[in-house]
Amino acid sequence: MMDYTDRHCRYFLRLLAPDIGLYTEMLTATALLHGDAGRLLVFHPAEHPLALQLGGSEPGELAAAARIAADFGYDEINLNVGCPSDRVRAGRFGACLMDEPERVADCVRAVAEAWGAPPTVKTRIGIDDRDDYGFLAGFVERVAAAGCRCFIVHARKALLSGLSPKENRSVPPLHYDRVARLKRDFPQLRIVVNGGITGSEQVARQLARVDGVMIGRKACSDPYWLTELQDRFLARRPPPSRAAIVRAMAEYAAAELGRGERLHRISRHLLGLYAGRPGAARWRRFLSQQAARPEAGAGLLIEALEQLPDPA
Repeated sequence: MMDYTDRHCRYFLRLLAPDIGLYTEMLTATALLHGDAGRLLVFHPAEHPLALQLGGSEPGELAAAARIAADFGYDEINLNVGCPSDRVRAGRFGACLMDEPERVADCVRAVAEAWGAPPTVKTRIGIDDRDDYGFLAGFVERVAAAGCRCFIVHARKALLSGLSPKENRSVPPLHYDRVARLKRDFPQLRIVVNGGITGSEQVARQLARVDGVMIGRKACSDPYWLTELQDRFLARRPPPSRAAIVRAMAEYAAAELGRGERLHRISRHLLGLYAGRPGAARWRRFLSQQAARPEAGAGLLIEALEQLPDPA
C-alpha cells in the first residue's frame, strides 16, 4: 500500500474499526537513515495497534532503522518480502528476497536484536517459476529458525518480470490452500493470509484455517466495510454513521491544516466512504474537484455531505 496508507489514512480507518491492526506503508531502511525519519515515522496515538512495515536487504541498515523506530512506540515491525514493484526489486528487496532465505533470516535476527523482539514477515507463496509448496515451506522454515513467529502470506506468487505491480496483485492465481497448509505444517507459527479477500464470509472461511486475515485494496475502495468486520470478528461496537466519521475527519483535518497540511492529502482517503450508497459518485466528484484547491478548508468535508441525498 505504498503511497496510500499514510498517517491520515490510518487515522480514518481507526475511526471505522477501533480494534483492527494497522500497518504503515512500506518505508525503506535507507529512507529512515538518510531522510526525515521524524516526518516518516510520526503517527497519531489513536492509530495503535500499529505496525511499521520496513523494506530492505542489509541487516545492518534494517537494525539501525529499527533502533530509530523504537523511540516512536510502534507495536510491531514487519519486514516486507512480498512487494513486486520495479522500484523495490531494483533496490534488491521485496519479493525477490524469497530467493535468499538466509539473507532474510539475517535481517530478522538483526531487527530482533535492535528492536527487542523479532519482526513479522510479509511474503508471497513464491516467485516466478519457484512457486511450489516446498519452496514456500523451505523459506518459512529457514526464516522461522531465525526467530520470526508470524508470517503474512499473500496467496499469489510474484512474477518479477513481465507483470506490473498492479497486475501482480490480480493476475497470478490465488492459492489459499497453500497458506492453510502452512498453518497445518507449522502450528507453532502465526499464519495470516492476504490477497483477494473482499467479503465477510471469505474472512470467516479463512479464519477457520489460519490465524488472521490482512485486507488491502478492499479497505481503500470500500472502507466502511471495516465496521462490519469490527462487529463480526472483533469486539462488538455500534458502528459509527458515515456522517459521524466525516465530522470527526473534519475536526482532524482542521488541526492538520493548521500545521500546514493540504486538505486533498486527507480527503483522498474518504472517496470510497459512500461506496454503494446513493450519491456516492457525487460525493467522490465533489471531493476530488474541490479539495484540490489551495484554499480548501476542513469545512469542505461538511459541505460534501450536503451533496448526498440524505446528509444525515
